[in-house]
Amino acid sequence: MSRKSKQTVGPPVEVPPNWIKPQLTRLVDEAPDGPTWLHEIKFDGYRMHARIDGGDIRLLTRTGLDWSHRYRATISALRALPLQNAYLDGELCAVLPDGVTSFSRLQAAMDEGRTGDLVFFAFDLLFLDGENTARLPLIERKTRLQALLATQTPGVRFSDHIVGDGPRFREHACQMALEGVVSKRIDRAYAPGDRGLWVKSKCLNREEFVVVGWTDPTGTRPHFGSLLLGYYTDDARMRYAGRVGTGLTVTELKRLARRLAPLKRTRMPLDVPPPRESRFGSPLELSRVHWVKPELVVEVTYLTWTEDNLLRQVSYQGERQDKPARQVIRPVPYP
Repeated sequence: MSRKSKQTVGPPVEVPPNWIKPQLTRLVDEAPDGPTWLHEIKFDGYRMHARIDGGDIRLLTRTGLDWSHRYRATISALRALPLQNAYLDGELCAVLPDGVTSFSRLQAAMDEGRTGDLVFFAFDLLFLDGENTARLPLIERKTRLQALLATQTPGVRFSDHIVGDGPRFREHACQMALEGVVSKRIDRAYAPGDRGLWVKSKCLNREEFVVVGWTDPTGTRPHFGSLLLGYYTDDARMRYAGRVGTGLTVTELKRLARRLAPLKRTRMPLDVPPPRESRFGSPLELSRVHWVKPELVVEVTYLTWTEDNLLRQVSYQGERQDKPARQVIRPVPYP
């Protein structure tokens, strides 16, 4: 049999696929109930696939980028697993002392070269020792994965779940100040790209936005004042979402300033100017903005959207280097 890998979920092959497009989630207001759904904690990290083929181990982002060189300790942890070849779906996270995952701590670990304590939470098994397990029902895949990770391996953990009782599970998650819950149909095969069989219900309003500009600093603040944020519509138009200035450390201000400098441009990247009632709604205020090419993606938390579609009480969480700017579309929860 040829050792040439495939990029789709198909019949059994000798080696794991080079890359499988991740199954995606759809935003909903509440976790679904009933025995056909299982529920997991929503982790606050980087979605990551682990491809293991003997000694060749790779960590792949949700767009297929190979980030193995960034996380050598995680590669070593995966090498200790009792298997010959496999393909795992999971989330790479930094874990706080209370057990909660933190994206800002993950980014700090990357910036400072302290990735040895990161944890890969595995929540799906798509290939194992020559068998294409992605076509199996999710509950069977998770049962096999749990048995595979029964022996504790530092740096790799099984993402546990409960079946049924989704609303109460989400309630407990929110009481623990977690980001939210991911709910999945237990009886379905893995469906790359699908957004219906897996849904997410959040405790916090937290999303990714594209940086479209920055403002000058005031007072003793260095480098810049606020980041201006935007998002793409379904027809690829860039819309203004508001600004963020809180949650940024001096170190992060300096790092982002270096990232933004080569992206500077004179033309506003927005298809529609900010609302006149907003902070940058007047021509004078717009003239003070430093516009940038819309490439850098950041994640923020926020209280809500205003009636004129601007973010309220926004706090910076970190840069998302794993998501292209063109994929940043404003999510609207399904009822």
